[in-house]
Amino acid sequence: MSGTSIDGLDLVYVNFEKNEKWNYKILHSVTYEYSKEWSSKLKISVSSSMSELTKLDEEYTLLLSRQILRFINDFSINDIDAISSHGHTVFHDPKNNYTHQIGNLPKISKQIGHKVVCNFREQDVKLGGQGAPLVPVGEKYLFSEYDSCINLGGFANISMTLDEKIIAYDICPVNTILNYLSNRINLDFDKDGEVSKSGNLIKDLFNKLNKIDYYDKTHPKSLGIEWVNSTIIPLLDKYPNQIVDLLHTFSCHIAEQVSRNIIDEKNVLVTGGGAKNKFLINLINQKLKNNLIIPDNTLIDYKEAVIFGFLGVLKLLNINNCYSSVTGSSKDHCSGDIFLP
Repeated sequence: MSGTSIDGLDLVYVNFEKNEKWNYKILHSVTYEYSKEWSSKLKISVSSSMSELTKLDEEYTLLLSRQILRFINDFSINDIDAISSHGHTVFHDPKNNYTHQIGNLPKISKQIGHKVVCNFREQDVKLGGQGAPLVPVGEKYLFSEYDSCINLGGFANISMTLDEKIIAYDICPVNTILNYLSNRINLDFDKDGEVSKSGNLIKDLFNKLNKIDYYDKTHPKSLGIEWVNSTIIPLLDKYPNQIVDLLHTFSCHIAEQVSRNIIDEKNVLVTGGGAKNKFLINLINQKLKNNLIIPDNTLIDYKEAVIFGFLGVLKLLNINNCYSSVTGSSKDHCSGDIFLP
């Protein structure tokens, strides 16, 4: 799994078993950080030409293959049914019926020497859906004990059951912006939200952020880095010398939007890198009487990777892994490509 926060590749070796319900067990997990070169390539990939994107796709597929083989070797893994790979999203514009993840070329299977399941989003967009979020299907099967699940990654997204249907959508940007601002003051990220905590609220900006049109739209809906670059960054760039205050203000904005989207749930599972941001979690808790449940670091870091593994299992079993109630597609369906070595 590679997310929009571009902090590295998350890999898990996970066993799935079905008795009365599906269960999972994480056997090994690791994050291989991107080199500075790769981090830079991925950050600017959204502006790639078609020829540049084709080349990047080839290179990234090779990188994924090498890192997967490294993982298998590092943990001496022998028993593998299949490898499920999300790839890395470069473009996500479902409004114009387009999404593209690099690293999903058929050669990945031959380079690794194992069956690979990948390219989970494209089919849903072709069926009129958002192609995102996809994790709610995994949450239905693997995390049904929670009233709702929130992931605070590059974007915040939420899933819950409403009128006996699973709904899910992106709430707002999180680490795509917090890391962007941290980079402006030569930090990779704001550990524990300590820098954000020291800032002051820019009330005018806070109000403008909360009035952005996207937040008034009904689900299904999803966000991409293109939207961040066209909608959020220009607002922030009006305050070039107030980075600490921007971090504080945007953290308050995240807390405001997350709290607006939680409806009377009593136990809310929170995962993703933002779950480790103590300042952000405290801000959300101040606004909610809900019981935010922060699991252990392994689940915080690898829940999405586990779920994409599970989406691969469902694809191999020909069980629907995309729901129209979540993405807005014309029907429930079983998405993904299967490549053989």
